[in-house]
Amino acid sequence: MEKFNQLKNQLFSYFEGFTKATADTFAWMSVVVLIGATIPGFIAVMAGATDKMPPLDIILMLWTGLLLYFVKSAILKDMLMVVTIGFGFAIQAVMLGLIYFV
Repeated sequence: MEKFNQLKNQLFSYFEGFTKATADTFAWMSVVVLIGATIPGFIAVMAGATDKMPPLDIILMLWTGLLLYFVKSAILKDMLMVVTIGFGFAIQAVMLGLIYFV
């Protein structure tokens, strides 16, 4: 048990060295990854490599997560996240429009 407590204390002391800027950077990177998760599937459909769209439930879950991030960022007035998420929504909407209407 003592070894576990020692390991726990080392782990906590390691993460205490991170700053808020590091946490914000990881949050921004997670938003970029969420936005980019559906892009390869959309590009494959647009290029004619496949006729199968990404599953609707996955897209809806990703967009719900992004919407929640957007609301959180708007409440905290974090303009970098608001602009990034808004830009991601716009790109995905344009890609879906190109798939369905062109």
